Amino acid sequence: MPFSAELSLYPLANNYLEVIQAFIDRLNEYPDLTVLTNTMSTQVFGELEVVMGALTKELNWLYDRVPSQVLVCKFINKDLTPDHVK
Repeated sequence: MPFSAELSLYPLANNYLEVIQAFIDRLNEYPDLTVLTNTMSTQVFGELEVVMGALTKELNWLYDRVPSQVLVCKFINKDLTPDHVK
């Protein structure tokens, strides 16, 4: 099933920018995902199982390193990849 997620990560840590960048960099390593970033959020597009599997793995990795953080997510069961990216 085509799937889109919009994520805003707020690590409660002094090095929050490094934590956010590491999370985004790890998501970009998945060849079956399209990852777009802007100043407000990171958008992830792909098949439901792939997106959720990647998020589960990477959130576990992240929570082991920075235990206190806020993650705001929006999910939609549709591929909303912008046309200029496809």
